[in-house]
Amino acid sequence: MRKYLLGGAGITFSILALTIIISWIPCSNRSLPEKVVTQDSLYNLHVSKIYHAAHLEQSGLRPEVFEKALTGFYNLKNIGKVSSEKSILTIADFDQNSTKKRLWIIDLSIDSLLLNTWVAHGQRSGDDLATRFSDARDSNESSLGFYITAEVYKGKHGRSLRLDGMDEGYNSNARSRSIVVHGAPYVSQGTINELGRLGRSQGCPAVPAELSDKVINTIEGKTVIFINGSHQTYFSKYLNSHLAANMIVPMQDSSSIARI
Repeated sequence: MRKYLLGGAGITFSILALTIIISWIPCSNRSLPEKVVTQDSLYNLHVSKIYHAAHLEQSGLRPEVFEKALTGFYNLKNIGKVSSEKSILTIADFDQNSTKKRLWIIDLSIDSLLLNTWVAHGQRSGDDLATRFSDARDSNESSLGFYITAEVYKGKHGRSLRLDGMDEGYNSNARSRSIVVHGAPYVSQGTINELGRLGRSQGCPAVPAELSDKVINTIEGKTVIFINGSHQTYFSKYLNSHLAANMIVPMQDSSSIARI
């Protein structure tokens, strides 16, 4: 009887030991979990690629501002507001001081920064830094948001470029307010040296007089301008990054989600 009991215990111990050994044998055929890259993730990579290829960080353009501007560009292009012949995106970041070169003109077709220079804000938007924004007539304040460049004309500031505001309630009065791109002598290093800031406009994104023709020639004809600034109530339907991702990274079906 004792021999039988010991034999049973030995068998039990052997089975247990074998189970432990087997459980520790690595399974070379076991597949690793797949990392799913979503459409939005691919869009973020796309934005980052352009940002770095155009050396925008070195020029002082913040990545979050570029992402907003690019998202609006794609969404406006998707609804036919943007020229099919140009891929020009202009960004003015009014969160930066006027003494900084806070205007960027980017050619998205070649991922290249074409121009980085000064741009003025409205007289009543602030001194060196723009903190107030309005779309009201005679406000002499800058307006935030997305614009589409329109026709060139000659006015009191010389050769100028009309703008159409795309964000209802924020810049949609741009044309009736005569908010245009034009050159101005007060947008210069000399003015900065004298006043400690740029001169200010009546709400127009004024550029250096010596560069105005170059700026206008580059961005005329249904290209996008994005004027950025901190404002608690600003909202734009063109800032929907998921819609922009649908355009740049189209999904045929659920199986087209990339896996790496």
